[in-house]
Amino acid sequence: MNLQTLESVLAKDTFTDEDLLAFLSLTDTECCARLWREAYDRTTRVHGNALWFRGLIEISNYCIYDCRYCGIRKGNHQAQRYTLTPDEIVEAARYAVRAGYGSVALQAGERTDEKFIAFVEDVLRRIHRMSIEEGIPEGCGVTLSFGEQTEETYERWAQAAGNRKALRYLLRIETSNLELFNYLHSGKGGAQKTWPARLEALATLRKLGYQVGTGVMIGIPGQSLEDLVRDIRTFESLDADMLGMGPYLVSHGGDMVADGMMQKDALLTLTRNMLSATRLALPTVNMAAATALETLVTGGRTLGVLSGCNVIMPNVTPQRTRASYQLYDNKQGTESEPDSNVMLEQELEAVTGRVIGRHRFGSSLHFRNRSGLLAH
Repeated sequence: MNLQTLESVLAKDTFTDEDLLAFLSLTDTECCARLWREAYDRTTRVHGNALWFRGLIEISNYCIYDCRYCGIRKGNHQAQRYTLTPDEIVEAARYAVRAGYGSVALQAGERTDEKFIAFVEDVLRRIHRMSIEEGIPEGCGVTLSFGEQTEETYERWAQAAGNRKALRYLLRIETSNLELFNYLHSGKGGAQKTWPARLEALATLRKLGYQVGTGVMIGIPGQSLEDLVRDIRTFESLDADMLGMGPYLVSHGGDMVADGMMQKDALLTLTRNMLSATRLALPTVNMAAATALETLVTGGRTLGVLSGCNVIMPNVTPQRTRASYQLYDNKQGTESEPDSNVMLEQELEAVTGRVIGRHRFGSSLHFRNRSGLLAH
């Protein structure tokens, strides 16, 4: 696709699969820059100039599953396991609230035992109480990312979080290519995840009133551009409210080292193309610039914002455990103190022209339109 043809396609409001495939295929510098700029401009028109921050707290790296791509999988016996204390989690959340982020995001390896479920429940109650004490009348927004759970568990956590208007859950599909999905989730114990169970969990979250987030890895060995188009259509069919996507990065704690990884420059271009194509296809969703982008290239999250993202998840996890939450190799930010996020804010505002949306929940327009809620 040349620049003239690209301009004619970008003038459209809706896009065919062929259009999306053409966007993903772009490699010409000028054409790529034009696609990325269009995604940025449409984000501005639809969402305004605000950039939403979610303070990310990685509360534990214990996991009962053995997903092949993941550095904290059960089978990685070199991982240094940890679980933060409730006080540590609440204080990290307090830092985010006082910084004006409006929302926190809690992430962990996947567990389904009662001890863990009750632990999360208790922590959520404490965070809700703390955020009210810190001046947020309804309590801060909360995003959870703890994998597939039962409806009962999701409901317990929703009640403990205390603010259903700003309650979110991120459960990535990783890929809509079922053969590749099965490969990613076939650790030494055999198939541990199924596509129907993933879809059922997402449907349950929607039923319970969560803002539903999902996403994929971009550049997985064996993934085609057609797969990525199908991923976008899957997001559409799931009626997703928010998306979290990033480049596939190899993990030596995982079980896919022999599969290799895309060359970095090509992977960066493909990732930005995917973010922009998704923004054009799904203009009202919130879309996060992943930490994996920052690991791929310095300033990667800024490039994500310039490609259509409007959410950043700065890490506010206590320093002592950051290096142990290695989903992939050389994860960015493990040596940074929380106050480094101030520099991140300054860089993002200076380079992207966005403004950090302070003291607001930052729920997606897609969710607010669907639910009838006013902006918070």
